[in-house]
Amino acid sequence: MPATTPYGSWTSPISAADLTTNGHPVSGPRWVGDEVWWLELRPQEDGRSAVRRRDASGAVVDVLPAPWNAASRVHEYGGGAWAADDRGVLVFVEFADQRLYVLAPGTREPRPLTPLGTGGTHHRYGDVSLRGDEVVAVRETHTPSATKTGENTTDIVRDVVAVPLDGSAATDPAAVRSVVGGSDFLAAPRWSPDGRHLVWIAWDHPRMPWDGTELRVAPVDDDGVAGTWRTLAGSPTESVLQPEWLDDDTLVAIADPTGWWNLERITLDGVRTPLHPDAAEYGGPLWRLGTRWYTLLPDGRLLATRTFGSTSLVVLDPSGQRDPEPIETPWTSIAVGGARDGRVLVTSGASTVGAGARVLDLATGAAEDVRLDADDLPDARYLPVAERREFPGERTVHAIVYPPRNPDHVAPQGELPPYVAVVHGGPTSQAVAALDMRIAYWTSRGIGVVDIDYGGSTGYGRAYRETLRGQWGVVDVEDTIAAVRGLGEAGLADPARLAIRGGSAGGWTVLSALTRSDVFAAGVSYFGVAELERFAQDTHDFESRYLDGLIGPMPEAAALYRERAPLHAVDQLRTPVLLLQGLDDRVVPPSQAELFRDAMRERGIPHAYVTYAGEGHGFRKAATIIDATEKELAFYGQILGFATPGVPALPLD
Repeated sequence: MPATTPYGSWTSPISAADLTTNGHPVSGPRWVGDEVWWLELRPQEDGRSAVRRRDASGAVVDVLPAPWNAASRVHEYGGGAWAADDRGVLVFVEFADQRLYVLAPGTREPRPLTPLGTGGTHHRYGDVSLRGDEVVAVRETHTPSATKTGENTTDIVRDVVAVPLDGSAATDPAAVRSVVGGSDFLAAPRWSPDGRHLVWIAWDHPRMPWDGTELRVAPVDDDGVAGTWRTLAGSPTESVLQPEWLDDDTLVAIADPTGWWNLERITLDGVRTPLHPDAAEYGGPLWRLGTRWYTLLPDGRLLATRTFGSTSLVVLDPSGQRDPEPIETPWTSIAVGGARDGRVLVTSGASTVGAGARVLDLATGAAEDVRLDADDLPDARYLPVAERREFPGERTVHAIVYPPRNPDHVAPQGELPPYVAVVHGGPTSQAVAALDMRIAYWTSRGIGVVDIDYGGSTGYGRAYRETLRGQWGVVDVEDTIAAVRGLGEAGLADPARLAIRGGSAGGWTVLSALTRSDVFAAGVSYFGVAELERFAQDTHDFESRYLDGLIGPMPEAAALYRERAPLHAVDQLRTPVLLLQGLDDRVVPPSQAELFRDAMRERGIPHAYVTYAGEGHGFRKAATIIDATEKELAFYGQILGFATPGVPALPLD
């Protein structure tokens, strides 16, 4: 018989420790010989990214032993930090020094492939691949700047390089061959099968890769250096992603000239043929290097992800001779890996299906779990069920609603639950209906969650994404408020007990909503942006001109920067705020949270500011995740008026 207990105070079998003890997010599975290898985040090992595999007995073992940590910092978000060939040779970027290393089969100690930095100059590598006896990577070179001030005082140059696999470049920097450069940003270098041409993606400030990129091609000379390049596709207003070679003269790539990222066949003489025009997204924002949205199948077709809100799989024929073939799966969140013998590696999940790496048999539709993100899941009765909803506002707002769910409790008759509005980062990211133990932590305690795809989110075409252009701090706030008001009007949420949480750009929306409205009773900002002029100066190079599109270019938009910034509207704030911040964050430095804290302190706004040493942009360590989660719950309990059994109160200034 369920106990009658106020919402928010339900006892749950899901603790904050459960978010880390058996949780280990898995990504990027790939075939290595007959084995499957993948990258696995290990919160219990200080957030180490381990390359792991499943051996012949089915046991999961480390390929890369502790404490080695395969994580790139190119663009700060990294990506493409490891590669392996069928011999079992592993190449990876070590997080601590950002050098390339190789681990040969049968050895336990990696050896360096690239030199240490000298004289204040250092290098980072990402988008790593193996090509014969060389490693191909995007290199980021940081040198001390004579002109920059603020948090970041280096000048940065990027190029595509080839590094000898024999280790000769570890002591001889001249052995690293620069293949091509010439733009602010580069990604996805791909040699043609005959080795005569190189293609890659390039873009320059102030564009972000979802604004516009170019697919470039160049002949490669006998010394392995790219010659004069030309553009095959893309422009400042067209985004091209993930080029792959079909043969020596033909490519497949993702591009959005129609306003939707769709697949195209592109020849070296520039002839472009859409594979299947569709009002859906077959690509996404290139936040991390090495991201893939489709894979080549052995029979010449492509397995691609198709997204409009939810994600599904479809097989496309580059020759155009066969119609698209949808693949039925139980998943709503899917990323694809390599294909072999009719089987494809995927990373997949749904709100009621654990996420992780799987092998999908395309002929039968059968899926075999390789490694899931969690070893053990709670009883399914305690897990939230995703409900996709649309809310009316200035535009249709897409969201995923997770009502409270716990078989051991019911709320007193007539009580409505508190709800937390989750605002994703980016802001060019997307809410995904996947089993998220953080959401289960809230819903199993009687706290509803609404995950909002406000205007600017990916997954609904360029037009929806660009509603945020010049309107950051306006459209995202309007849409978040429209969603929670819609819940209240539908009788699903208590309008007096609405909270809002978000990280990074989502933290900006949290602070903007709290200073521009009185809808929310509490707000939690994880490493959020609070001010714009200093942020533009202090943030890392990749996003240093992002505000040109989100707000406007400087100095023309200087007045708008001040008008939009939550820091300059704290005099309108009446809502308690919790700020959580990693002290090693280079994307949104601690100065952002500290400026907002000081402004709240001056005005007597109840708040707490919690910092974590050794954490950057996104918390990775188990102790941090546990502490931050429990402090957030305690904060909601104090402000929204419910008990938090087993979690102590959080002192507020």
